[in-house]
Amino acid sequence: MKIADFIAANGRHLERETGEHLFRQGDEVSSLFLVNRGLLKAYYLSGDGKENIKSFILQGDVIGSLASCHGGASCTFSLICLEPSELIRFSFTELSAAIRSDAELSAETVDFLLGFGMKKEMREYELLCLSAEERYRRLLQATPQLFERVTQNEIARYLGVTPVGLSRIKKRVLDRRA
Repeated sequence: MKIADFIAANGRHLERETGEHLFRQGDEVSSLFLVNRGLLKAYYLSGDGKENIKSFILQGDVIGSLASCHGGASCTFSLICLEPSELIRFSFTELSAAIRSDAELSAETVDFLLGFGMKKEMREYELLCLSAEERYRRLLQATPQLFERVTQNEIARYLGVTPVGLSRIKKRVLDRRA
């Protein structure tokens, strides 16, 4: 079975409005979410209330808290809709059971998880090894449409800089292009 077929057969369609959370940091959630339409933000809140953006989730992406779904812990991050969104919610437990008896579904799930792992590895590399300007350039190159859909404050929090720092980076990048 293809993973798309599993999700279609076992998922539940959801519609959410801008500002609605699918889950919050500290919740226990056993589902994954496939984004059919919309834009979501996964973020952490520090103890002092500072927001750090983990990722932006676009159409076609799957998101969920593996710590909660598989590890039995609470979600380590929150997930909020930045636009009206259509999603399919499906059970990680049901997927996990199904892959044990379906080689095709198992292989597709492994491929998905490897892609997810590579994405996380790249994000860690960017945060730990690249300058803020290099992170900005990579984001601009990889997902230029994001800059039209999220606020500059959100871009700054994703890059790990202040809004003023982002303005300076943007100016340097524009000056070098001129």
